[in-house]
Amino acid sequence: MQAFLHQLLAGLATGGIYASVALALVMIYQSTHLVNFAQGEMAMFSTYLGWAMFGLTVGLSFVMGALVERIVIRPMRHAPVLSVVVVFIALLMIFHSLAGWLFGYTIKQFPSPFPERAWYGTALMSAHEVGAIAITLAVMALIFGFFRFTALGLAMRAAAQNPVSSRLVGIDVGWMLMLGWGLAGAVGAVAGMLVAPVVFLDPGMMGGVLLYAFAGALVGGIDSPAGAVLGGFIVGVLENLIGSYVVGTELKLTVALVLIVGVLIVRPSGLFGRTIVVKV
Repeated sequence: MQAFLHQLLAGLATGGIYASVALALVMIYQSTHLVNFAQGEMAMFSTYLGWAMFGLTVGLSFVMGALVERIVIRPMRHAPVLSVVVVFIALLMIFHSLAGWLFGYTIKQFPSPFPERAWYGTALMSAHEVGAIAITLAVMALIFGFFRFTALGLAMRAAAQNPVSSRLVGIDVGWMLMLGWGLAGAVGAVAGMLVAPVVFLDPGMMGGVLLYAFAGALVGGIDSPAGAVLGGFIVGVLENLIGSYVVGTELKLTVALVLIVGVLIVRPSGLFGRTIVVKV
């Protein structure tokens, strides 16, 4: 029973990391209705920045996300969907290769932001696992408060949902989209710094994490930040339990793929996503 409880709590901790990346994916989707396949590699690159200069990482990641939107994504706003998908895949490869070129492909240790013997660590959950859950919930609460109770957050929501009407009332939609990408970049950096102490730091560290985060975002609802966080926790728990007791560690990644396919078949909008019906 204790082993099962440990796997359950460890799954929650892992799910917190997936939830952070899923939250970044949802923020991009809410801003542009596009899925950023390069989000994992952007988070990985930000983590390398954190390894090199810890204090500036989140701010630089915000700027990086904003610049990607302004320089790469905005000129593609009228392009076919397939062209945008190719651009995202190209961004994924660019960040992957750039990180390897700048920092090397040798696996590096990344220190946990939480002290190993902190008071909140227990026999069942390490201080890092407890901290990862707490940070994820805190980030979700901050984002919820920002979008719900601040004028800038409301303007960003309006620009994403109805850009034409937003322009008519004086909202600079372009700047709002840039801010959305910047915030997603910052959230991705936080997720990367939570992942690196667990899986170690190397250019390929976010590959599996991004897949689990996609699964979490789809399970919870790609247009629902709270749903994405809950979906990330669900995927983390299922991955740990099924991987430990059913399929084994070698097939754990299959759990995410099965979840993605299952959700798309049964409920494409996710648990908390909105189903939009258009009359024609």
